Amino acid sequence: MNADLAERDVRQRAHRVGLLWLTLSLLLVPAVSPAASSPVLFQKLLADVDNREVLLINVEYAPGESTPLHRHNAHTLVYVVEGAIEMQVEGGPLTRVDAGEVFYETPEDIHTVSRNASDEAPAKFIVFFVKKPKVPATVMGQ
Repeated sequence: MNADLAERDVRQRAHRVGLLWLTLSLLLVPAVSPAASSPVLFQKLLADVDNREVLLINVEYAPGESTPLHRHNAHTLVYVVEGAIEMQVEGGPLTRVDAGEVFYETPEDIHTVSRNASDEAPAKFIVFFVKKPKVPATVMGQ
């Protein structure tokens, strides 16, 4: 029973963090029209945080769309704005992330599954990276 309460508490905290970053992104960044290239919404060097930068991107998956195997050179938070996505890192469970929920990855994780959970509706999400400057956030095929 305590494990269930702890897991619920973690999910609620992750949801609140996702809402915080979504709110900040909406307040600090002008509207960006959706594009297949995942436009950068916000990027800032955080010199006082061990020389890291924040990178925020807006992603939209068409119905049934997925991304092949990859990893991120960053601590990564994914906040789903609309629809649902399925995420999995190597050795972890397949996780469905619905609108209003957050998925987290470490820089060491290999992202094995990243796909729209629906074959009929788009999924929209914001990806928040904390990474070293001048290092690509995503490396495909890792």
